[in-house]
Amino acid sequence: MSHSRLLLGAFGLAAVVDLVSLAAGFDAGHAVAKPLLMPLLALWAVLRRAPRPLVAALLFGWGGDVLLLSGAEPAFLAGMGCFAAGHVCYLVLFARHGSRYAVPRARAALLALGYATALVTTVALLWPDLPADLRLPVAGYSLLLTAMAYRAAIRLGLFTGLGGALFLLSDTLIATGVADWPQPPGPDFWVMLTYSAAQALLTGGTLGALNARRAPAATYGEMRAA
Repeated sequence: MSHSRLLLGAFGLAAVVDLVSLAAGFDAGHAVAKPLLMPLLALWAVLRRAPRPLVAALLFGWGGDVLLLSGAEPAFLAGMGCFAAGHVCYLVLFARHGSRYAVPRARAALLALGYATALVTTVALLWPDLPADLRLPVAGYSLLLTAMAYRAAIRLGLFTGLGGALFLLSDTLIATGVADWPQPPGPDFWVMLTYSAAQALLTGGTLGALNARRAPAATYGEMRAA
């Protein structure tokens, strides 16, 4: 088995351990497994020749994961800052390596309208219930996150777009908890399920799209060599 497959399998195992620990209320298991997720995914991406902005986004995600293990408000703000930096890296990635013609213009316009509506509605509903000192940071972060999710959907294919959408869902679940809204049973489980899937889809979708783009050039080169 290749090192790439071993790392991907280790990421999957860490994700399962984390989710089972959350479902069982085993805090120690979550504290050990969660910080392993993004480094393993980043190493897998490196072995697959990932662009640097993608690796940087995952490493910023790791920083946010570690900081959010603490329940203190300064750690929450610092963690949000790490994830914001990760979204900037994703936006750079989509600008440099995405295709402007990945989806038709009409579909891109509909996606823009849908994401803009979701952003305005979510922030407007959450605003009164958020702590006063978190309102502006959450609103600014939500704008950056929504931009990332939208660009993922129009630049690098279906799986990358699904990853962006799941990231938006995961962080919206966190925001509803901060606003003290009613939560589903085991909210941390659902947050980590959607987050882990989001990062995996963003990474795998991006690498898949880039590899598919390289394949015709490689085939043409082989034909020339023959």
